[in-house]
Amino acid sequence: MKKRIIIVLAMILVVMMSIVGCSEKEVVIKDREGNDAKLPAKMERIISTAPSNTEVLVELGLTDKLVAVDKYSTDIDGLDKNIEKLDFLNPNAEAIISLNPDIIIASGHNKSGGSEDPFKLIKEAGISVVYIPSSDSIQGIYDDIMFMADITDTKDKGEQIVSNMKKEIEEIKVIGDSIKDKKKVYFEIGPAPSLYSFGNSTFLNEMTEIIGAENIFKDQKSWISPSEESVIDLNPDVILTNVDYVENPNEEIKSRKGWENIEAIKDGNVFIIDSNSSSRPSQNVVKALKEMAIAVYPDNFK
Repeated sequence: MKKRIIIVLAMILVVMMSIVGCSEKEVVIKDREGNDAKLPAKMERIISTAPSNTEVLVELGLTDKLVAVDKYSTDIDGLDKNIEKLDFLNPNAEAIISLNPDIIIASGHNKSGGSEDPFKLIKEAGISVVYIPSSDSIQGIYDDIMFMADITDTKDKGEQIVSNMKKEIEEIKVIGDSIKDKKKVYFEIGPAPSLYSFGNSTFLNEMTEIIGAENIFKDQKSWISPSEESVIDLNPDVILTNVDYVENPNEEIKSRKGWENIEAIKDGNVFIIDSNSSSRPSQNVVKALKEMAIAVYPDNFK
């Protein structure tokens, strides 16, 4: 029954598109995942399925074209508070089709465990879907921004955003490169007892290097679950955390049994970094970069 409803809705959508003259030739491109994707002839109704994508689209000046976002995008400045919010971990095809979107700007995070394309039915209904995986580098974030700018005909604004990012990041990097006595940093993105952090091949590791510091797990790759013993053994000079769902996360870290002899704990160098800007690959990573720089090297970055 549900599939029949979806098919009927899709047929209605096709008829509506022909009525309003949207039968122009679609352009086939490669999305950021390397998939073939068709761009619609018009781009007036956009759905964003991840906060990082939503942040970029809002900054590109496309707020009025967003008809729905994911449920984690509700705290983004400039976004209409009454906008439709959907669960894209379990996307409802009927609800999405009923919004009559021209395009869905999706995230690699929507593919739970690398499973089948969750928007397969949406594509079959004739709606364009492009994927943007979670970028693992600053350059990747630049490329994500320009991809979204290109497909939404806001290239000039995209170039401005990227240019401003590069300028601010370069100013920080110049100071970071001048620091010879590099501090060892542990950045916690998941609290005890199941610690979560990162190694190389992540934009957070790159940001740690830009400020002139050294990630204690730089020899490991991507996102990792280190043991408490490994953190203690590597003895970081500074501990950063973007955990925002436990009470007083920095105090919780300082009070952990066995951590009292870590240099960062002894010197009181445990700091909270803004969670959204340090976890979402968008132009807002610059905010987190500045916070990291000041926390680790307060005398160098003021």
